[in-house]
Amino acid sequence: MKQNKSLFRRFLKVHFLFIFFPPMMLIFISAFFGVSSTHEKNVNALNLFYVSVLLFGFIMVAFVILSWVFFMKLQKRLARLQEVMSSSAKNNSFPKPLSVQADRMDEIEQLGSSFNWMMQQLEDSRKREYEEELLRHRLIANLSHDLRTPLTILRGHVTRLNQESMSLEGQNSLIEINHTITRVGDLMDDLLTYTLLTSGKHPFRPVSTDIGRLVRASVAAWYPVFEEKEIQLDVDLPADETFYWETDPSWMTRVLDNLFQNVIRHAAEGKYVNIAVDVEKERIIIADRGPGMAHSSYGRGAGIGLSTSNYMLEKMKLKADFTSNENGTRVAIGRA
Repeated sequence: MKQNKSLFRRFLKVHFLFIFFPPMMLIFISAFFGVSSTHEKNVNALNLFYVSVLLFGFIMVAFVILSWVFFMKLQKRLARLQEVMSSSAKNNSFPKPLSVQADRMDEIEQLGSSFNWMMQQLEDSRKREYEEELLRHRLIANLSHDLRTPLTILRGHVTRLNQESMSLEGQNSLIEINHTITRVGDLMDDLLTYTLLTSGKHPFRPVSTDIGRLVRASVAAWYPVFEEKEIQLDVDLPADETFYWETDPSWMTRVLDNLFQNVIRHAAEGKYVNIAVDVEKERIIIADRGPGMAHSSYGRGAGIGLSTSNYMLEKMKLKADFTSNENGTRVAIGRA
C-alpha cells in the first residue's frame, strides 16, 4: 500500500530549507573566502552587510510568496469540497463523489476520500431504507385488503346467527362480536390511510381555508351520529367571525373526523361533547367528558388514528394539544 504524504510536512520542509539554507551559505562563504588587508576587510564587511540585508529581504519576500501560493492552493482545494457539500445541502440531495488523485494522497485527498466513502455509505443506507419502506407499505396495503375477506365472512356468520333463536347472553355476545369486527375494519382503514399518507399517495394541496365554515360542515355531517349515541352536543361556532389557515381542506376534515370518531368510540359514556372555534386565538377546541386518554379503551385503539392526525397537522404546520384526566379530554388545535 502506498504511504500517505503529508501536505503540511512538505510545506514546513520547503520553508525551513529556504529560510536556513541561504544564511548558512553566506556564513560559509564569509568564513572561507575572507581577505587579509584591513581596508579590504572593512569594505567586504560593508558589502557583506548589504548582501545580508538584501538576502534577508529576499527571504522574507519569497517566504510570503510561497506561503501565499501554498494557502491559495489549499483554499482552492478546500473550497471545492465545501462547494460540493453546500450544493447538496441546498438541493436536498446527496453530492456527487469527489475526484481523488491517488498519486497525491495528502491530508486533503484523504479528506475527500473519506467524504466519498461516507456519501457511499449514506447512499446505500438510503436505498436500503427506501426498499424496506416500500416493502412495508406494500405489505400493510396487501394485509389490509386480504383481511377484509375473513372479516366479511365473519360478519355474514354473525348475521346468520342473529336469525337463530338463542339466549340473551348469546345475543349480547353476537353484538360484541359485530362491534369488534367493525372496530378491526376501522383500524385497518386507519392503518392503510397512514401508510398511504407517509408514502405520498395522498398529496398535500394547501389552500386558504375558512376554518369556521369547515368546522361547521364537519359538525353538521356528524350531528346524526352524536344524536344516535345520545351525546349532548354543545357547539360554539361564531356565524359572523372566522379565520383562515393555509391547509388542505380534505386533510383538515379527516383530522376532525378522527377526533369525532374517538369521542364516539372512547368517550360516549360521558354523553357530552363541546366543539368550539376560538376566532381570537385561532384555535379549534373539542372537549368531552369521557374517562380520559389513560383509560384502556384509548390505549387499545386511538394510536393509529392519532398518529395519522398528528402527521397531517404537522404537514399543515399545526399542532394538537391534548389535556386529559378522569373527567374528560380536551383537544386544542392551533398553529405550531
